[in-house]
This record gives sequence, C-alpha cells and structure tokens, in this order.
Amino acid sequence: MADLTTADFDYDLPPDYIAYHPTGKRDESRLLVLERASGAIEHRVFRDLTRYLGAGDLLVVNDTRVIKARLAARKRGTGGRVELLLLREAEGGLWQALVSPSRRVHEGTELVLESGEGVTVEKRLSGSMRLVRLDVPDVRAFLREKGAVPLPPYIRREPVAEDEERYQTVYAEREGSVAAPTAGLHFTAETLAALRAAGVSIARVTLHVGMGTFIPVKAERPEEHTLEPEYFEVGPEAARALGAARREGRRILPVGTTSVRVLETLADRFGADAPLGAASGWTSKFIYPPYEFRLVDALITNFHLPRSTLLMLVCAFAGRRFVLNAYEEAIREKYRFYSYGDAMLII
Repeated sequence: MADLTTADFDYDLPPDYIAYHPTGKRDESRLLVLERASGAIEHRVFRDLTRYLGAGDLLVVNDTRVIKARLAARKRGTGGRVELLLLREAEGGLWQALVSPSRRVHEGTELVLESGEGVTVEKRLSGSMRLVRLDVPDVRAFLREKGAVPLPPYIRREPVAEDEERYQTVYAEREGSVAAPTAGLHFTAETLAALRAAGVSIARVTLHVGMGTFIPVKAERPEEHTLEPEYFEVGPEAARALGAARREGRRILPVGTTSVRVLETLADRFGADAPLGAASGWTSKFIYPPYEFRLVDALITNFHLPRSTLLMLVCAFAGRRFVLNAYEEAIREKYRFYSYGDAMLII
C-alpha cells in the first residue's frame, strides 16, 4: 500500500458518462451498493437507502450552502472578457478569486462586471489567484442577486435556473462553498423523513468546500500533495451525537468525502479515545491509503474524477482494487458520473 503512486488511482471514463444535468428527481439517482466484508455489489436506486440504514445509525450531513460565486467581467479600457470565481473573503474586504484568463490581469487592473460594478485587482497571488476588491457595499448580498452558480468545469454548459436549486442540498444552510458536497444532492425531504421513521438520527456538520478539493493530484505520489485549507465547524449537538454513537457502538455514516474529512479532523483534535467536543477552524485533512478511520463505519459518496483526492479517500475506506473494480462495473452498467451523477453506498 505504501508504494502506491498517483497513477494507481487512474481510470478511463467515456465522456458520455459524465452527467451534465441532474436526474428528474433527486432520489431517482442510481445507487451502487458495495459490501466491504463480502465484496458483493448491488444495484439500487437512492431511495432504497432504508434497506441498508436503520435504528441506531447516525447519518452525518454537511450543511454548507454554495454561493453564486461566478461573475463575468471585462477589462476597463480594452473590453477583454474575464471570469471571476470568488473563493473566500480575505481581510480588509478583499476576496480571493480565481481569474480566467489570468495572463494579463495584473495588480491594478480594473474590471467592470456585466451589471456595471467595478472590480480592482489588488494583488497577484500564485497561478490564476488574485486578491480583488468589489465596488459594492455587501459582496455576499450582491452575489445572491447577480452571481452565477459555480458549476464544475467538466460540466460544459452555462448555468440555468434549475441549477440554483439542484446544485444545493435540500438541507443546505450555511453559506460558504464554491462547490456542492455532491453526495448530498440525492436526498429529498421524503428520503430524510423515511430514514428518520426507520430510526436513523441525523447530525449536521459544516465544511465550506473550496476548489482545492477538486484539483487533480499532479504530484507523482499522493503524500507529496497538499490540500488547500477549508473551514469546518462541528457544533455541540453534533459532537454529542457522534460521541454517543461511538460509545454505544452504533454506525456513523457520513454523507460525502467532505463530511468524512470533518469527522476525521475531529478525531485528530480529540484523540482516539477521548470524549468528543465542538470544534471549528481550518482543515487540510488529506486521506489516502493506507489510513485507519476513527469515526466512519459506512459512507455515501458519488463517483469521483481520476487521480482526485476524493477518489483516494474512498479507496482508503473500501480498498483501491475493490473501488476501481466497482467503477468498472458502474461504467458497464452505464451509471452517471461526477457531481450530477449517481451515488455509491459503501457498508
């Protein structure tokens, strides 16, 4: 295991298998069920979750909310087109932003948004990253009104009205992400109600997803890669629920790799056997094989890009060969991949 390279997490996906639009209804997505103990694979639909989850299980969801962070602009004077993706607020009212194309966007460059407001590039950071200042009194309120949904780059189309609802989970509450925690996109209010009726408890944590989560690993070996920090929070209620589940030997099932990273960051903070408490801060937790999970007994996840940190995390949980074999099975069975694609339950 220790000799794995980044290339060991590669696979070939025909472009037609990428989901460019969501399913008709969230819980109509397909569900590939992997049983680690037996190696069995089953084909279900997402609303069949109640076949596998029941009394005593603790489902952990990430309640972050995606901000409409994409803005179209032109350079003042030349009229050259520029797109901004606002990632997070920095000190002094500045925002960290990805700029495309960025080659001639230097410090002092002035931009004009499509809606007429001005933007000044205050500082050039690494690569395509810039610190920018928007000439608006409340940037978050402005984005809610004028911004566009930041769909992943592999969804090669412009956002439409449907995306404003479907690229959010039904339990999204806390603004701060520039990408959705996509495993949660399959849940409906009805699915959650059915799980509660079956005796499943639900805990909320928060991790504001940044672009670093989705950047392919370019280093030759996973351990040479560093994740950009992302902000997380675990409140007292969630910490109590997690602590009780762990003490009582009940299953903890995070929804998505973001929730996994929050839980394992929490385990780092408090140790393997100590009582869990509320926590918040920044995490760069990067999980790849081999890894011993402390607060994860099963996992709901989507199908992830080759060589991505997300795929590596799933392989760490279920075994690289088992997961990649399951991906091959999903391709044979014509599952839909990536953010708007189908789901996987690993038990």
